[in-house]
Amino acid sequence: MLDDTPSGLSAGRRCGGQAVAVAELVRVRRLSDQEGQQLLRITRRGTGSPIRLRRAMVVLASAGGNTVPAIARLVQADEDTIRQLIHRFNEMGMACLEFPPL
Repeated sequence: MLDDTPSGLSAGRRCGGQAVAVAELVRVRRLSDQEGQQLLRITRRGTGSPIRLRRAMVVLASAGGNTVPAIARLVQADEDTIRQLIHRFNEMGMACLEFPPL
């Protein structure tokens, strides 16, 4: 049987006998102690760039086990934007907090 599910999606549910594509879970990689401390410092101080603060909140929320929809509600952002940020953090690390807007 051929799998015609788009890349990044999995056929996880069936609806009326049809496979329904479901986005895979997206989570940040395990944080180093230094990254965790730096992210906590950014969120606790709440000073500086509001974009940087919001991105730090997203990364911490994901590391804490929250789902993308829950994080999107928390920071009032689009789920796709949250997924993009998580992917960027996994690739770039802390530099993604300073990167130009998503």
